[in-house]
Amino acid sequence: MPEKVHNNLSNRKRKRTSGFLARKRTKSGRKILARRRRKGRKRLAV
Repeated sequence: MPEKVHNNLSNRKRKRTSGFLARKRTKSGRKILARRRRKGRKRLAV
C-alpha cells in the first residue's frame, strides 16, 4: 500500500522533486535511474 502523500506537504514536495516520475521526465533523471539500476539499488527513487 503506497503511503499517503496528499496531506503531508513536505512528503509531496519530496515526491515532486525526487520521485520516480520526476526522474523519468528529464534526461539527467533517467541517467540517475539507470545508474541506480546498474548499482542494484532496491529503491530507485523516493
